[in-house]
Amino acid sequence: MSRPSIISPTGFPFTRPRRTRMAEWSRRLVQENRLSAADLIWPVFVIEGEKEARPISGLPGVSRLTIDLLIEQAKRAVDLGIPAIALFPAIDPARKSDDAVEAWNPDALMHRAIRALKKAVPGIGLIGDVALDPYTLHGHDGIVVGDRVDNDESVAALVKMSLAQAEAGIDVIAPSDMMDGRIGAIREALEENGFSQTLILSYAAKYSSGFYGPFREALGVTGASYGPQGKATYQMDPANSDEALQEVAIDLQEGADWVMVKPGLPYLDVLHRVKETFAVPTFAYHVSGEYAMWKAASEAGYIDGKRTLLETMMAFKRAGADGILTYAALEVAELLRG
Repeated sequence: MSRPSIISPTGFPFTRPRRTRMAEWSRRLVQENRLSAADLIWPVFVIEGEKEARPISGLPGVSRLTIDLLIEQAKRAVDLGIPAIALFPAIDPARKSDDAVEAWNPDALMHRAIRALKKAVPGIGLIGDVALDPYTLHGHDGIVVGDRVDNDESVAALVKMSLAQAEAGIDVIAPSDMMDGRIGAIREALEENGFSQTLILSYAAKYSSGFYGPFREALGVTGASYGPQGKATYQMDPANSDEALQEVAIDLQEGADWVMVKPGLPYLDVLHRVKETFAVPTFAYHVSGEYAMWKAASEAGYIDGKRTLLETMMAFKRAGADGILTYAALEVAELLRG
């Protein structure tokens, strides 16, 4: 009696990937990446005053908030499961100066906001932006000496800024300036001053990008005096990705706990390379220009806003992001809650 032949399933019709996609339960069962509110960080803009929400024209649906209103929204974020917010102060232009001294004033807007949030919403993580552009007349992220941004003078200022935020109670110092050596200097200062548990999230691969326009409007940073090179002498060339790995390696060696790639969608390849190479907590910033384009297309009816927003967030997760900074964090969390 002959034995039946064994046919090796080497292709169609034996291999049918659609079998797995036919039912909702099986699609969920094999989903490779998952998105939750715990993946989100909400960037917020804080202003002086009381009970005022000042809309940002370039960021529809986003407003600068006074501290009291920010506390209310932070409580909402916690209720939605968002673990952290990133603070950006839009200060009175009269407090801006060439030396950015307001950045380490203990009574500055940023530090009052930190103290108030830690008291009123203790369950949320606070991430403090560390760069001088909100505080300088020229809008650069560092100290300008002559016709250039001076690296070492800038680092000294950033250390003072970081210590002031740590004193106010910030959980995470997030240097976004791209000066050489600033992570090591900040980490050393934190250690020496009793802040060994303060995290550092380095904007390690921050590109000189055209996607930042609405953010600069939100902070009142026009860039009128950036000079012909803009910020290209310290932010990265969009053509480079090997350089990003070098920047990340340096910042990790100097004491960064987490690293960031900014902007997000145009640099998913960089995000993926960073995560694959270093396997450390890696974050992506869905920046203001990306958000504004999505919002405009959504409101015009050109795209399905809800669907494309979740698709965008999943793209970050798929590329390797552990966390995503997005102005749409509340909307995403609401959609995920259903």
